[in-house]
Amino acid sequence: MRAIEITQPGPPDVLKLCERPMPEPKAGEVLIKVHAAGINRPDVLQRTGNYPVPKGASDLPGLEVAGEIVGGDLAGSGFKIGDMICALAQGGGYAEYCTAPVEQCLPIPKGLDAVEAASLPETFFTVWSNVFDRVGLSGDETLLVQGGTSGIGVTAIQIAKALGHRVFATAGSDDKARACEVMGAERGINYKTEDFVEVVKAATGGKGVDVILDMVGGDYVSREIRCLADDGRLVFIALLGGNKAEVSLGQILLRRLTITGSTLRPRPVAFKAAIAKQLRERVWPLIEAGKIKPVIYQTFPLEEAAQAHALMETSTHIGKIILKV
Repeated sequence: MRAIEITQPGPPDVLKLCERPMPEPKAGEVLIKVHAAGINRPDVLQRTGNYPVPKGASDLPGLEVAGEIVGGDLAGSGFKIGDMICALAQGGGYAEYCTAPVEQCLPIPKGLDAVEAASLPETFFTVWSNVFDRVGLSGDETLLVQGGTSGIGVTAIQIAKALGHRVFATAGSDDKARACEVMGAERGINYKTEDFVEVVKAATGGKGVDVILDMVGGDYVSREIRCLADDGRLVFIALLGGNKAEVSLGQILLRRLTITGSTLRPRPVAFKAAIAKQLRERVWPLIEAGKIKPVIYQTFPLEEAAQAHALMETSTHIGKIILKV
């Protein structure tokens, strides 16, 4: 099969088209004929040598795919050969064929094509796991999303809005801030010209937000603590701004704040299967009802993976970048 491999750690042009043996599914896995694969920040980190591949996973990049089940272990899954699905993979998505645990597969939501479906798994699993499971956004609570036009950002805004929450989001330009509002944010905040703490405090009557989803870290953390409501929760999913921060422990004590975070890829299949079940029950109906829509910025053919990574590194995109296989 054709695939894209990382020839050595480095810039986008280390991604090269190659020939690889077709992967063989293990017990509990399916073989997928890939129609489209999503590109995510962890792929970029893997390419640069900063995101280790878990033991036993493919060295090929690509954590989410959509396509046709053509083989594997389907026992008890409800799927059959020929079904069109999207899946969270352990790697190997930048290829004509990929394996994934059957429990991490979901049917393509009605009304979506393979390109749109390939944009879902990595960000939807991540957002649900962190925002709704880990820090328990619920009721009439409010959410601030840092990086609202990223793949994670557009997902978090739309899910939270569809479930009835007030959402605020930061972005790097006025146009991007307005795009966040189109997707459901009450207020998009240009972090280059506005203080997100002041904007959020003003919009919430001085209370602050209940939950912050952050992929920045670094010097954002001290401001985020000021931005949180009492009993607020801050959850990290990436540290693009640095892995060190100075925080006020007194504020954490006095206002009962929670600071946490997680990474998805190393977690066991059973953990991801539980997320898949929640997504199918609670989020897939919202997609099929048109309340949540995939946001595809640009597609590239498989052999142009390097160009796709170069685009992601500019951070000019809004939503997802997809490879068509």
